[in-house]
Amino acid sequence: MEGILEIFASNVYNDKVMKDELPAYVYESLKKTIEQGGPLEDGIADIVAASMKDWAIKKGATHYTHWFQPMTGMTAEKHDSFLMIRNNTPVLELRGKELIKGEPDASSFPSGGLRATFEARGYTTWDATSYAFIKDKTLCIPTAFCSFGGEPLDNKTPLLRSMDALNRQALRIVRLFGNRTASRVTPVAGCEQEYFLIDKKQYDRRKDLIICGRTLFGAKSPKGQELNDHYFGNIRERVQNFMRELDVELWKLGITAKTEHNEAAPAQHEIAPIYTTVNIAADHNQLIMEMLKKVAEHHGLACLLHEKPFENINGSGKHNNWSIATNEGDMLLKPGKNPSSNKRFLLILAAVLRAVDEYAGLLRQSIATAGNDHRLGSHEAPPGIISVYLGAELTEILEDMENGRTAHDKTREKFHMSETLPVLFKDTCDRNRTSPFAFTGNKFEFRMPGSSCSVSDANTVINTIVADSFKYFADILEKTDDFDKKVDELIRDTVAKHRRIIFNGNNYSNEWVEEAKRRGLPVLSSAPEAVDCLIEEKNIKLFERFGIFSKTDIISRHEIKLENYCKIISIESKTMIEIAKREILPSSMNYASNIYSSVAIKKEIGLDISCEMKQASYISDNIANLSKCIAKLEDLTENAENAYDFKDKVVPAMKELRFYADTLECIVSKNYWPMPTYSDMLYSV
Repeated sequence: MEGILEIFASNVYNDKVMKDELPAYVYESLKKTIEQGGPLEDGIADIVAASMKDWAIKKGATHYTHWFQPMTGMTAEKHDSFLMIRNNTPVLELRGKELIKGEPDASSFPSGGLRATFEARGYTTWDATSYAFIKDKTLCIPTAFCSFGGEPLDNKTPLLRSMDALNRQALRIVRLFGNRTASRVTPVAGCEQEYFLIDKKQYDRRKDLIICGRTLFGAKSPKGQELNDHYFGNIRERVQNFMRELDVELWKLGITAKTEHNEAAPAQHEIAPIYTTVNIAADHNQLIMEMLKKVAEHHGLACLLHEKPFENINGSGKHNNWSIATNEGDMLLKPGKNPSSNKRFLLILAAVLRAVDEYAGLLRQSIATAGNDHRLGSHEAPPGIISVYLGAELTEILEDMENGRTAHDKTREKFHMSETLPVLFKDTCDRNRTSPFAFTGNKFEFRMPGSSCSVSDANTVINTIVADSFKYFADILEKTDDFDKKVDELIRDTVAKHRRIIFNGNNYSNEWVEEAKRRGLPVLSSAPEAVDCLIEEKNIKLFERFGIFSKTDIISRHEIKLENYCKIISIESKTMIEIAKREILPSSMNYASNIYSSVAIKKEIGLDISCEMKQASYISDNIANLSKCIAKLEDLTENAENAYDFKDKVVPAMKELRFYADTLECIVSKNYWPMPTYSDMLYSV
């Protein structure tokens, strides 16, 4: 454990390093900017940059980069060495202007039409609220990214803006309840990350995994997750060695890798950090995904982050645990021992209910991707319907308040499983792992984000919609003469108006889909449908009201998301066609030829050929159907014009092609089949 404490954050230019390395007045100025916002004082950046460079060089760094998060869902970096020539003399330096500002090519990243190819200039600007770190001998400086015109072209900028909006409105609520000392309210998040590990040699033989991140073909393995024996099971030595190295690399970066275990599906695992400020949590999650892939290769493994790398078993998500706290450590979503009398908590809870119900479509679109479409609603993740789980106690308290009854807190029950075991105290509510937005004690767990996505988009939406509810409540409460009465009235009216969003049952059931429709909740089963919610007038006004996006920004992001959906489906379709034509079809024909030869030989010497004829007929029919499906998919892909063409025409044709390919996999001899099967991949590590 002493070793862990020594290496933790050893590659991070954090508060301790700054306090040790910077002059006191510089440290205090920078800390004020980090904690309270506002620009850096003049001259501070040069001193910080020089200190950061000296520290990085001591750590072995030779280059620096502005580390940013364009709308690709990944991170980007352009490395520059510290080496400069001054008066014909080589020197190592990092100046304040280079720390604060960079100029990457903005036209080569997704911009939704905001940048043309000939309009290349873009800017990165230092985010002092997220600590710089060293990765691969390079000093990485977290930055925001915008166009020459100032439009945000990244995921960090809107997230930071949404945090500011939430802070302003939440402070109004905190002040109304008598707190005059808190200076900031910050959203915090803990992002659980699911992933698959398979043998790298198997991975290298699967073109679909290499190009698309998921298997486009693959018959069901005889054993999947039916026995539930992998979940929380004994971690195999090879995987445990991987996890140990991963922990060390993440700890060096100041990432609190806390929990690791086997997940439900074979070859699936999960890692979870301790929660932290939401923008840092988003940065950390990007680094976790990068390190998962990098460390896996050290152990001859391939890490799969796609939402659905294998059919017929669970896919992977990224559970986003969100809460809010003051800078004094006061958790605003903590019910306390007596939630029925904790009016501040109940008002904030009501604000979240209102936010999620009013902007359910907007929240749904924040996690809408082509990959996530394969996972949502497949009895492993919530369907494309937003609802909130509160549990029995909180639901009863809110119902009592709505109906004018005196609310009561539940007494914690206890039970004794055996005379030799300690007494257990039950929580006042169960956990609902099928709910997309579940209250879990002092936070909400948003379970819909996909495993490969950036969590910034979802948290930007959550911050903004909750800020909207806080503003709505504060505008009313700041004008009232009877505060306590008005608080009760607001809670009561909000519950009455938005109770349809509360659902404590089984979100995986078909009955819930019908019930949600009856309640009038948006049922958005695909990414294109969900993404279109982004440009609804009320959502545009919401973002404009809080200065998160302009209308132009929103329209560009809508275009980027739909374009990304089209490109992903197109790439997958073309990859399917190539594999089917060049691998599956020839292999199946070779196997069929072997059977035909056997038929001819046996027939010539008068032996029974009924078995071979039946097999030959069956395989011949499937080869013919496969060939027809290839031609059909080629035509549909070539003529698809928009996201709905890909969703309604190309995706069904891909499923049809896969059906015949997977049928052939079950017929063709393994010696002829051109790629590793599910059984090979899921049980090889």
